[in-house]
Amino acid sequence: MLLGRPTNNLRAGIVGLANIGKSTFFQAITDSKLGNPANYPFATIKPSQALLKIPNPHLEKLKDLYQSKEIQHETLTVWDIAGLTRDASRGKGLGNKFLNDIGSVDGIFHLVRGFQDDNVTHLEGGVDPIRDMEIVQDELILKDMDKLESSLDHLERLGKNAKNIKDKINEQREKDLLTELQNHLYEGKKIINFKQDWTQEEVDILNKYNFLTAKPSLILLNLSAKNYITQNIPYLKQIQEWRDQFAPLDKIVSFSADFETQFNNHKSDLDTIKTNYQNSLGITKDEILNLNSSLPDIITKMKKALGLIGFYTCGPEMVKQWNVRVGSTAQEAAGVIHTDLQKTFISANVIKYDDIKDYKPPLNISQLKAKAIIKRVGKDYIMQDEDIPYFVAAGGKTK
Repeated sequence: MLLGRPTNNLRAGIVGLANIGKSTFFQAITDSKLGNPANYPFATIKPSQALLKIPNPHLEKLKDLYQSKEIQHETLTVWDIAGLTRDASRGKGLGNKFLNDIGSVDGIFHLVRGFQDDNVTHLEGGVDPIRDMEIVQDELILKDMDKLESSLDHLERLGKNAKNIKDKINEQREKDLLTELQNHLYEGKKIINFKQDWTQEEVDILNKYNFLTAKPSLILLNLSAKNYITQNIPYLKQIQEWRDQFAPLDKIVSFSADFETQFNNHKSDLDTIKTNYQNSLGITKDEILNLNSSLPDIITKMKKALGLIGFYTCGPEMVKQWNVRVGSTAQEAAGVIHTDLQKTFISANVIKYDDIKDYKPPLNISQLKAKAIIKRVGKDYIMQDEDIPYFVAAGGKTK
């Protein structure tokens, strides 16, 4: 069972202390100028947001196979949330507002500063990723503990006033779960790490409260351009050890917001990027080990953390990828396209991308049928990543 909103239109927020490169990262990942990368705390007050295309090289192949006119990527909404500070859960630095903004997203890009720059102020006095991660996680935990305490008090009052046995039992189960989670938070660990196999009843309870530490996270270590290019990654071992103890489900990705900005400006000319950095940073050609963007990997890992997979609809007009939650049925996937398709669903003819990726265009559907590559499935079929379904519905509706 997946925690979080039962929807395919999920949002990810960029979270971290002030002045660690969040707005620069937001501009890079969205290739936009909506953020405010100023060198002073709380330069971002209201969260900026943008729709982000999820990269997928297979769309071009499908466009050729189906002789389609255009491509449409699936998207993820990204929010640039203002920086937290120590004691944000107690209202410091407009902290409660920022923590409430985090409540509006489904997944967290936990940005951590790993670069030295005397020109960029650090509120805590110096670069220390472990201290910074602890501050952010502690503030999220404290906010959840406040919510748990008030919720348990509320359940206690409800239990005393319950009029039937069923209500008393349900309220007691909810109270027992919240008490266990409260003890877990006291250990400095997030709710999402309490267990991996949640029951539907537990998911329904947790989703009512929208706990901050129940949201999946990626730890993003923001390096200097020089460290990223030369792959000299400071602090990585310490971060891995901290993650293993306090946030074992979080993935770690090292990147450089400064490099990504340069990459966006010159992505069609890597030689220019290489020359610019050799001249500005004084590094040799042999020291340059990585001139690739980390953004596709970051986006893909967040998609996976949110429990999303993609399926394709293909035809002469368009190849399009759609988001759907892991475990969704074919009938539910049809509803992502249009509610009428879900209501009148009859069946789906499904092709696996791997079964046709080596074919030469144009694709011969009759040949695929003859080779039994097209499988007819019913409404309870569980969708797989990169399925290509053709939905059949009552009233002649197809997609």
